[in-house]
Parts: sequence; C-alpha cells; structure tokens
Amino acid sequence: MANKFIVRRPIKDTESRVIGYEILYHGENTLYGGEESDQQKKAGVNEFAVADTIYSFLTQNTERVKGSLNFMTFTTTLLMKKVPHLFAKEDLVIQIDDSVIIHPLAMHFVRMFKKEGYRIAVNDFQFAPRYVSLIDQIDYIKLNFQTMSDASLRNLIGIASAMGKHCIAYGIDTDELYEKALAFGVNELEGDTVAEKLASKAHDNSYLKSSFFRLLNAVTQAEPDMDAIERIISTDAALTYALLRVANTVQFATRNRTTTVHQAIMNLGITQMQQWIYLLCASNSDGEVDPFFEEFLKISFLRANFCTALWERTRVVPISKNDAYLMGMFSTLDYLIDAPLEETLAEVPISDEVKNALLNWSGPAGALYALVLSYESADWDKVNRLCELLGIEANQLTPIYFECMETANGVWENVNRMSGAAT
Repeated sequence: MANKFIVRRPIKDTESRVIGYEILYHGENTLYGGEESDQQKKAGVNEFAVADTIYSFLTQNTERVKGSLNFMTFTTTLLMKKVPHLFAKEDLVIQIDDSVIIHPLAMHFVRMFKKEGYRIAVNDFQFAPRYVSLIDQIDYIKLNFQTMSDASLRNLIGIASAMGKHCIAYGIDTDELYEKALAFGVNELEGDTVAEKLASKAHDNSYLKSSFFRLLNAVTQAEPDMDAIERIISTDAALTYALLRVANTVQFATRNRTTTVHQAIMNLGITQMQQWIYLLCASNSDGEVDPFFEEFLKISFLRANFCTALWERTRVVPISKNDAYLMGMFSTLDYLIDAPLEETLAEVPISDEVKNALLNWSGPAGALYALVLSYESADWDKVNRLCELLGIEANQLTPIYFECMETANGVWENVNRMSGAAT
C-alpha cells in the first residue's frame, strides 16, 4: 500500500505575515495540491481513490485545521461530494485547476460554493476564454514563477491587480524568485524560501542575554532543577519582573499575591515555565508578541512535538527524548533572536549530537531533523528515504503530524493567554 501524506504549507504576504496555509496531499503514487496539479495529471490520478482518502482524512481532522485560512485544491469528485462544507467558509479557499474548469458539472458546484460565500482560487490561471469567463468568481490567482515567462507574469499580475484579484506566487524556492515576485507586485507568496523568510526587523528584547540561555536550558532538562531555575531568575531583574507579572495575572494568581520568584515558579509549574520562556523570546519590551516572530514561535512548538513523537518510533537516534524536544524547539532560534544559529547554540549547553543535527543535519539525529523539515516542505521522496533509514513507518507520519499540530496549537493558545494577561 502506498504511503499517504498531508501537510500544511504557509502562504505569506509581502511583509512575511502568514495569511493562510495550503493543504498538500500525496498518496497512491499520486501528487495532489496546488503546486502538484500538473504532475497529478501526468500520473493519471485515480480521482475517486484520492477523493475517498481526502474525505476520510478531513472528516477526522477538520477540527485540527480550524481557525486558519486553508487553501485546498478540489477535484470534481470532491466538489460533488460537497467536501468544502466540512469547512466554515471563513476558513477555506477552494482551489480549482483546469480539470475542474473544463467540467461543466464541476463548475456548477464552484458557482454554488461562491454564492454561499466561499472564496475561490485558480491554479495556473491562463489567458483563455474558459478562464476569463470565470473572472467574476475568482478571488485568488495562483501563478507558477518557476515555469511562466516574465512577460506572461507581468501581464497577468497587472490585469489581476486592476480587477481587484489577489495574485499568489508559488514555487518560490530561491531568493532570486522571491525578489522577482516582490518586484512584479504579487500579493502573496508560497514556497520553501517563503516558509523560511523573515522580514528584517530589529529585536530589542532585553531578556536575550546569557541568563536567558541558561534559563532556557534549565527549564528544558529531562529533570529540571527548580532551585537552579530560581537562582538564574533571581539574579536577573528583567526576568524576575517579567515572571512576577505573569504569576500575578488572573490565570495564575492565588488568593495571596505572589511576591517571590519561588512562589511564582511553583504557581506556574515547569510546563508553563517552558512556554513563558519562549514567550519572552518572541516578545518585545511591552510583553506583546511580535507578529513577525509569531509564526516561528508556532513552528518551534510543532517541531519540538514532532521530533519527540518521531524519536519515540525509532531506536537508531542516540539522543534522549528531551534532546529530541530541544532539537525541534531550538530550530528557529536564529529567527527568534536575530542571530546566527551557530552563535546562539554556542551559548546553550546541549549535546553535540543535537548541535550537529541543527547546524549540519549530520548523524542519526540529523536524519531525524531532516525528516521533520522534509515533511514540512512536502519532499515526499526524501521523507520515504529517511523513514526507511530511521526505521519509521511512513504511513504513520500524517496522523502524528496532525496530532503534534493540535498539541502545538493548544500550547500557542496558552501562550496567547499568558501574553494577554501579562500586558
């Protein structure tokens, strides 16, 4: 039986803010999703098998992707099954390609969903009568910057802009394509480079000093030393102030006001302490989470859980469960604190295996880390190779990924509560 994978890929605006996610599917030796539609056609997709698999997945997991704008390519069969109704209209953009546009019955359903208030996107829009006739139904036009000529791109973007349509550049996998898409005036971007891109912005966080790194290491140990944590915080006025602010909020406050670091640590507990530290990492001096760092904070929680869950399913990675968690958590530190990752990791006493994995993707730990990143980037061939190397059953990855995503979303909701309560 072929492996089936589903992953979310971020779509960002020109200021690197995430506006939504594309849901990409791979299975039954086929590729499915906005960026793979041409390959899907060449492979001769069994549309009914694809539709049944996706329908089954969504009926079990739709709750896990609520609260964000999801771009998803729908085949004729999926439209006829009225699968978009699994999503609230504010959570979904219905993507269609040529196989739907040339199907008169499918277009009936597209118009029906548009009338109900769903947004519509067209993959690889063309200057052809069948596309032009749909222009009133379309909200987003997706353009492949890897295959289309510059002249075609400029013409399409100019016309779309004049008609109030959003243009999404996809396949943005190099800095050159990223800069070109910005220069051509697209509204949103998608691709490997986009997923990693962070707008240049000064981060004046006063907590990011040596004490912060020592505290970060202390709270993420397998058996945290609470006395050591207390000593680290007590010697830093900024950390002490921030901790007492959080501990005296409605969410954590006891009947008596918390006045000592020890009391605050006991009130929060180690799990809340870990989340609070990362909240500090991505917050400014006013305690508000910087929107430019928000996505990377979410990614760190997801990767930490994903690395841990995959570590539990392999016996060839010579690191501890806590190291696996740290590997995922620390993978975005260079974005969060605006410093090279090598320099950042030098200040954190983590294992050499984890450092080498994060910096060079070397060793078994590096293979585990590469598996997480390859899954995120929908590199399914590499995912299968790494699963075989690590002894992990590839067909387990999608449910694990979405379970971890749900856990990370819960952590993020708690971080938001902490942030709101502390301001």
